Amino acid sequence: MMLDVTPDLFDYAQAEFDKVEAPLAARMRPRTLDEFVGQEDIVGPGKLLRRAIEADRLFSSIILWGPPGTGKTTLARIIANRTRSHFETLNAVMAGVADIRRVVQDAKERRKLHRQRTILLVDEIHRFNKSQQDALLPHVEDGTIVLIGATTENPYFEVNSALISRSRLFMLRPLTEAQIITILRTALSDPERGYGSRRTPDGRPQVQVDEDALRHLAHVAGGDARNALNALELAVESTPPNADGVIHIDLSVAQESIQRRAVLYDKEGDAHYDTISAFIKSVRGSDPDAALYWLAKMLYAGEDPRFIMRRLLILASEDVGLADPMGLVVAAAAAQSLDYVGMPEGMYPLVEATLYLATAPKSNTATHYFRARAQIEAEGAGEVPDHLKDANRDARGLGHGRGYLYPHEFEGHWTPQNYLPREIAGLTFYTPSDQGYERIVAERLARWREAQRRALGVEGREALALSHEEIERMKRER
Repeated sequence: MMLDVTPDLFDYAQAEFDKVEAPLAARMRPRTLDEFVGQEDIVGPGKLLRRAIEADRLFSSIILWGPPGTGKTTLARIIANRTRSHFETLNAVMAGVADIRRVVQDAKERRKLHRQRTILLVDEIHRFNKSQQDALLPHVEDGTIVLIGATTENPYFEVNSALISRSRLFMLRPLTEAQIITILRTALSDPERGYGSRRTPDGRPQVQVDEDALRHLAHVAGGDARNALNALELAVESTPPNADGVIHIDLSVAQESIQRRAVLYDKEGDAHYDTISAFIKSVRGSDPDAALYWLAKMLYAGEDPRFIMRRLLILASEDVGLADPMGLVVAAAAAQSLDYVGMPEGMYPLVEATLYLATAPKSNTATHYFRARAQIEAEGAGEVPDHLKDANRDARGLGHGRGYLYPHEFEGHWTPQNYLPREIAGLTFYTPSDQGYERIVAERLARWREAQRRALGVEGREALALSHEEIERMKRER
């Protein structure tokens, strides 16, 4: 099999066509590392990835991870422009194992006949399933292909660990507003790919954008250069010239061109988990302003309100607890109201529950359950004392239930008696907090425990408190 490695004239023609007809974001894609804006910590002068690109000595596999519009595909294209290797691209949404086999077979032929390496860019590599990723692995290991994987999702969750372990991971971050303004200015001044060649009859730049309009486009783009360039293009192409031939983009035009920002929020990805984490931590931390902000972000991005409500129900017990027992009542009522009313009006009970829980006193004593569980894990479950056993079946033959004291027959509806296995009598797992209603519980419980210990003649001792890590582990194992 002979491979044609000569330049494709059709590719050249397409490139020339794209210079004028492609969207502005595509035309302004950086061609060299010097044109690349942002990500200085990985491609700045002297940085490892930059040195590897400039020396045309890439690692056997690299993964570029970051949100949309931060330069992942652009970096891959810059590598393609600089390298002497053959460059192939696959989109994981469209490609399958057969496409991988074709690329690998061609790479083997190219390596054998022309001593030329093959660099394969797999865009959205997280969309490949396990078998597709496994199909790449041996050919990365033996050097048949140099792999560049681009992904918006956390590769530690979405890419096979075997592939991760053989790759250099580079994390790209959202661009700053200043960096996006730089990109927009370049698009306005570039005479070849941007709007720099457009002139009024008297020679002035035809496209003029006010400073506050530029700042608005950069701010609302959310770190996504593509989003900002698309908005700029829409503003320019939809605004007619004035009497002087000038296309003037002011703040109102900029606002109209980027009316609704597409919030980065993949319901199965990091943004989903990071945002709900920020929301719950804000409620737990008693910051209603931050809680409302993260709630608004989730609802704006289309999060399932029932998912949020379920998390609030958990928080009402785990983080508010007996400091305010009404927290769970309010959360449960809000959940019922949300189901009954639906969205968008269901937002109101969701907001009410959020504000109530964020401003309620906090107690996490519900986690003391794990102290009791740890006791059972460490020493096994003790036997139920005879006086607590079911008396309906074995009272006569075995004495079950004999000696049980019915609390309602005593003053205050309470009387001291042991309710734990005999060998751990006097052990306490629950330690009330001093917050809200639980302070009253603490005072009452202290009196009961002291009276019980005196009556039973046992020493009071508390179970060892578990660390936060141990509690989280046991919660995961539930």
